[in-house]
Parts: sequence; C-alpha cells; structure tokens
Amino acid sequence: MNCKVEKSKITGHVTCPANKSYSHRAIFLAALAGNDSKIDNVLFSDDTVATIDTCKKFGAEIEELDSSIIVRKPIKFDIDVPEIDAKNSGTTIRIASGIAGLFTNEITLTGDTSLQKRPMQPLLDALKSIGAKCTSTNGMPPIKITGRILGGDISIPGNFSSQFVSALLICAPLTEKGINLNIDGNLVSKPYLDATIATMRNFGVTVQTLIPYKKYNISPQLYKSSAFTVPIDFSSLALLLSAAVLNGENVVIHGKIGNLPQGDEVFIDILEQMGVKVIIAEEHITIKTPDKLSGGRFDLNNSPDLLPPLAILALKTTNPIEIINVKHARLKETDRISILSRELVKIGIKVQEKEDGLILESSNELRGALLNSENDHRLFMAFCIAGMYVSNCIVTDYESVSVSYPNFVSEMNKLGAKIILE
Repeated sequence: MNCKVEKSKITGHVTCPANKSYSHRAIFLAALAGNDSKIDNVLFSDDTVATIDTCKKFGAEIEELDSSIIVRKPIKFDIDVPEIDAKNSGTTIRIASGIAGLFTNEITLTGDTSLQKRPMQPLLDALKSIGAKCTSTNGMPPIKITGRILGGDISIPGNFSSQFVSALLICAPLTEKGINLNIDGNLVSKPYLDATIATMRNFGVTVQTLIPYKKYNISPQLYKSSAFTVPIDFSSLALLLSAAVLNGENVVIHGKIGNLPQGDEVFIDILEQMGVKVIIAEEHITIKTPDKLSGGRFDLNNSPDLLPPLAILALKTTNPIEIINVKHARLKETDRISILSRELVKIGIKVQEKEDGLILESSNELRGALLNSENDHRLFMAFCIAGMYVSNCIVTDYESVSVSYPNFVSEMNKLGAKIILE
C-alpha cells in the first residue's frame, strides 16, 4: 500500500515508541532467565514479535500483557525446535543463532526475502570455531545450526555488524567453558554492544571488558530472574525530531529517556550543531528551530540508523550535510545509502553518493515525486516526513512501519500531517 503525502504543519503531543533494540535483548535474556522475569514498556512490533515467537519455539513460556511480558518458564535446550522464522528482523536471527548453538538438535533459521540477503557467515564461522555445525545459503539465511557449542577462544570481524558480537556475548555464559572474545578490526555500531552488556548485567551476568570493543571475557554463569523497563527508542525519536524540525510548531515528544546507553542519542548533538535548540525535560522533549539549518559533517559509524532522518534535513540547510563512515548502512534491511541517493534526487536535493556515505545539498527546486522506500521502515518514515515538507509525494510500502513504529502514520496525522493511504 502507498501513501499520498501533502504539505503539512504538525503541532501537539506525541509519545515516542519504546526502544526496539532493548526490547529484543530484554526478551531474549528474560527467556533465558525465566522464573517470572518481567519486561515493562515493551515495543510490540513485527520485529519484536518475531523475537517473542522465537523464544516460544525455543520452549519459553511467555505471557503477553498490554505493554509488558512475563516469562514464566525459560528456554529449554533439550527440545526439538520448529523452524525459526525471524521475518524481517536481523537482530532476531542473529541472537537466535547464538542461542541455537546451545541446543544439541539441528535448528533451521530463516526470514523474509530481505533477511535472506543479509550476511551471517562471520557469526556462523565463530560458532563453528567453538563446536557448532553450521550450514547456510551463500553465508545468508536460511541457515542450519547444530550444537552444542562448548565455548573457548573466538575471533570475529567487527566491520559487518555488532549484532554478531551481541549474539556471542548472550550465549557465552551458558557454554561449558565461557568465551574469550576477540574483535578484529574496527567494530561498527559500538553503542549497541554497550546496550547488550548493560541488559545482560540487569539479568545477573557480568561481562569482563579487557579492551573496550576489542577483547571480552565471559565466564560460565546463569541468567537470573529480573525486571527490566525498556527506554524510549532514540532511532524513532530521531525521526520524530526530524519531523518537528522540518514541519513542526510547538511539538512535544513524550517519553522517559532513562540512563541506558543508546548510540542514536547523538542525534540531539547533531541537531544542536545544526542550530536547533533541544529542550530535554524529565519526561518530554521540545525544540526551537531556526528558519534554516547550518549543515555540517557527521560520522555515523556508531549510529547507522540515523542516516535517513539526518539525510532528509538537507531540505532545510544553507550548507551541505556530509555523512561519513557509515558503509555498513548498505547491509541493513536495504542498501540505505544507495536508495537515499536515488530517491532524494527526485525531490530536488542534490546528492553525491560515496562508498561510505552521502553529501546532500538543498536546492531552490524542490518538487513532489514518487518515493520508493523498498519496504524499509526507516526509509518509509523519512520519505513521509520529507513529503510533508515538499508536498505532493507518493511513498511506497506503508506496511513496512509495522517493523518498528506501527502507529507512525496515525500519530503523524493526529498532529496535523496529511498522509493518506491509497
């Protein structure tokens, strides 16, 4: 389904969704701990539901409430597991692959056509090195994993995805030997690794950091029953802030920020560098925006999900926006660098595509266009926000928002947006 987007001014109150990354991690860890572990403020979206369903197939008994889940009984490592369908969720299939290595029976893991194009080989090689048998289709899903992994020394490249490292950390304490983990090269998306370690600590497991983002030791331990409250999602907040910067007047964004690490929090600093005043209260955020933004050069290596909301701000800048060091954004749900380059040109932004980023510059010839989001939720939302600024745009693949922000269109329209399903 497509959406027609007209020029819009938004105003009023909106609540930022719960964090998708922390929801994934907390669900998996609660499922490993069991014993009535409770997670509050869970994001229920296609991706996180894929994680809940995966944990159920692993044998966990999970009770779902309005905005919470309770894990009554933990994952059972001695059962036959039906095929795991991670849908569109890279986090689900990667963490589930590590956990699958703790079973003795063969487990098949797959996903939708987009997920079947995402790399898995570095993680599979790491699991093989500690005792698993792994087969795959060209290093991508569907994959088959047979454990049981024993633990020991592992080396894994850091330049593909921090999700590989998170998967190994999460399964490590449940191995016989524990794991000594070495990350080769520069680790991308470092804050997501910090998020994994912080959530593991909440469930009673200690990760020993020998050299940050390089060497870790995880001794054999058991996850303990715990409660966890998921913070707001700065990836979604960045999109809401972009909407407010481009199209807003007196927009108030509600949600508790909390003190858990989130790499995308840097978007606040980026906006302030571009001339936006961001006012953060205990439970809400407001902004004051100049007539024109100043542009700048931004390194998104640790926060690749900020690429779409930052790129569209070029609509309102006096100087170019240069985005660097985010080559791994080509390995997300789509090649986001390529698609942003291809589509933003249609609405009049001048775009120079680099291997690891983009240079974007506003023009005086903005115009409506058909924007193809390639079924990528973050691109769909960014293109809708751009359409609200430009007017007369059609944005494809409305269904994709169910991955991370199912109520995005309805909540934008409540604020005054003109986004019409077609």
